[in-house]
Amino acid sequence: MAAGFITLIRRTFVAIVVGMALAAAIRVRGRGGVPPQTGGWRELRDDELA
Repeated sequence: MAAGFITLIRRTFVAIVVGMALAAAIRVRGRGGVPPQTGGWRELRDDELA
């Protein structure tokens, strides 16, 4: 009985650690790149505000 509980705890811990490692790897890799050099904000006309 206790062995099954310990196995459950171990598997849960491993799943959490693997998930955190994958999330960190995705976050670190990212797309990087250069932000757009054109475009951006523009003034709105009165008819666009409604």
